[in-house]
Amino acid sequence: MNCYTWLSLLLTLGQLRPCLPSMQNHNTHKMKQPFATLQRVKRGWVWSQFFVLEEQILTEPLCVGQLKSDSDKHDGTFKYILTGDGAGSIFTIDEYTGTIHVTQKLDREEKPFYTLRAQAINRNTQLPVEPESEFIIKVQDINDHEPKFLDGPYEATVPEMSPEGTSVIQVTATDGDDPAYGNSARLLYSILQGQPYFSVEPKTGVIRISSQMDRETKEQYFVIIQAKDMVGQMGGFSGTATITINLSDINDNKPKFQQKFYYMNISEAAPAGSTIGKIMAEDSDIGENAAMNYVIEGDESLVFDIVTNNETQEGIVILKERVDYESKRRYSVRAKAVNRQMDGRFMKEGPFEDTTIIKISVEDADEPPVFTSQNYVMEIAEGATNGSLVGAITARDPDNANSPIRYSIVHSTYLKRLFSINAHSGTIIITKLLDRETAAWHNLTVTATETRNPEQISEVTVYVQVLDVNDHAPEFPKHYEIYVCENARSGQLIQTISAVDKDDSVEGHHFYFDLAREATNNSNFTVRDNQDNTAGILTAKNGFSRQEQFVFFLPVLIVDNGTPSLTSTNTLTVSVCDCDTEASAESCRFGAFMFSMGLSIETLVAVSACILIILVFFLAMLVLRQRRKQSLFPDKPEEFRENIVRYDDEGGGEEDTEAFDISALRTRTVMRKHKSRRNITTEIQSLYRQSLQVGPDSAVFREFILEKLKEANTDPTVPPYDSLQTYAFEGTGSLAGSLSSLGSSMSDVDENYDYLTERGPDFKQLACMYDPIKSATD
Repeated sequence: MNCYTWLSLLLTLGQLRPCLPSMQNHNTHKMKQPFATLQRVKRGWVWSQFFVLEEQILTEPLCVGQLKSDSDKHDGTFKYILTGDGAGSIFTIDEYTGTIHVTQKLDREEKPFYTLRAQAINRNTQLPVEPESEFIIKVQDINDHEPKFLDGPYEATVPEMSPEGTSVIQVTATDGDDPAYGNSARLLYSILQGQPYFSVEPKTGVIRISSQMDRETKEQYFVIIQAKDMVGQMGGFSGTATITINLSDINDNKPKFQQKFYYMNISEAAPAGSTIGKIMAEDSDIGENAAMNYVIEGDESLVFDIVTNNETQEGIVILKERVDYESKRRYSVRAKAVNRQMDGRFMKEGPFEDTTIIKISVEDADEPPVFTSQNYVMEIAEGATNGSLVGAITARDPDNANSPIRYSIVHSTYLKRLFSINAHSGTIIITKLLDRETAAWHNLTVTATETRNPEQISEVTVYVQVLDVNDHAPEFPKHYEIYVCENARSGQLIQTISAVDKDDSVEGHHFYFDLAREATNNSNFTVRDNQDNTAGILTAKNGFSRQEQFVFFLPVLIVDNGTPSLTSTNTLTVSVCDCDTEASAESCRFGAFMFSMGLSIETLVAVSACILIILVFFLAMLVLRQRRKQSLFPDKPEEFRENIVRYDDEGGGEEDTEAFDISALRTRTVMRKHKSRRNITTEIQSLYRQSLQVGPDSAVFREFILEKLKEANTDPTVPPYDSLQTYAFEGTGSLAGSLSSLGSSMSDVDENYDYLTERGPDFKQLACMYDPIKSATD
């Protein structure tokens, strides 16, 4: 039996006990004593630790070590017992010698050590001769695991053109072997793929740049790193990992135009803002590092502009101002493309920009006429005679054809009545007198049209200012109501007046006030000019009498400062008031009105009284008429409620003459003599009995109906109350037939209406209405 054990515990006292001597020849580690013994020292146990190599293939139990008490006399009286982890299955003990054997292959990664307890007892008494003691058997590691990169796959990004030594990423491999024993878990990193651009630190696994790289040349690299245990020695295990390294872009390339010259065309008729063409500079960078702006250099930037398309990085050439073929036919534009973002590390290589030349040719087009000015301002004095010249406008054909121009005023019929333009010369005259006070400015729209191509039209605005002429005399701004008290004193101010003038004065208006010549001898009032465009009206005597004169008319002369100056006479009305009775302005105004009408107070009171009497009489008439309307049918008011009857049956129609007598419809105007109505009570009673099938069976109801029928028969002058009946059947037809002429084939002249006279006076009147011959004879 082979024994491969190492002693790893210092024994303070005691001695080592080998297994069988024959086992020493099989010690693979060539130890003089490949075993260990735990012996009793002074009747006690000493701790010991044993080692067993993992993954050993066993053909027979392997000796681990020996436990022995120093009290054992080797006479077989001692018995050794083993308990704990794996005792009896993995580990066994010889109960006589205390030798421990392992019976199975052990794996350190599954269980690195086992804790066991040993005890020696007397075989005869089964009593312990030594106290129980604990020891450990450790499974010694061997290199049976390869390194593994557990955090993969790896990917890293580093800016292009990074300097040497720049750290990219750190990779780490793990080994399942025991790092505390031997070199089985000591790893060494090396690079298998990625030189000469990358390198790896052997102990840390940090990958660094060993040479600068350009993204525009190659933007992705695959680096393979190897991790090997046993410190890289031969016979060890290894594992690899692939790292994807991407290069991010930096602005290390400048824009560059594909062409040195670009050729474009633009029509002179193109409006401002039109697109002329596109240019494009290429930049090997990407993203923001490739973003650029296009700029036009020199004076041509006043005519043209370039707008950058941020999506395509194209420069769009647009027209900033309109071009003229006759003025300039070719343009040479210098354009520049400049990166928006700069990297200071590469500024020493020069500016990140490029230039190109754009050749732009202007194409001729039939253009509309061009006026000599964008707008015209003209002046004319108001009051100028018809045909007076206002001004002239001029337009020309900018093309080489130089077509003649025709002028006209458009957009306003009203202005065409005031102004006229010569179609060939463009001179504008007035055709009607102008008044500045009506309109101080007139805005004309004049068109110029090529006679050879009427589609070519241009417009211009002509502003005509009407200059002021002093043609309006000053006047009062409003109607003044002036009142003076009877007890007024001389020199008392009773009103302040002012003036206005419709004319426009350059120096400002200044008015002069005075009494008119015809009023200078009037000693009742005076006018005082305040020299500020106002004047005061003052009394010229003490006291006024309403009985003598109620109203005074005062003409005032107003003069303006125009050239020539104009004068107007305006009359003021001054009313005299009785101010002793605290009369107000309203009472003075009313008194003046009455005085002008020639009416006194007494006369006014008499007229008011007459009006009041007429009003009372009119109201009385209305009340009487209203009462008269409310007294209709005053004799039998109780009979109105008796007209409310419920009809449950269909009547006999207009042909039913059996139920009632038509003579009840007679009026006093047509009745010639009294004719008693035939007694149809018996017939009505018979009909009523038939109606009992559908009507109520009540004696009171029958009595009420019969009473009303009798009353109606004896008094034919009252309305036809005999219509209060219940019809339970249809009539058998009328002897007179239908009175309607709708179905008759004969005319009214051919029809004989004599038979109607037999029905009574009422039908005789009806016959006269339909028979014109009979009506004429009667």
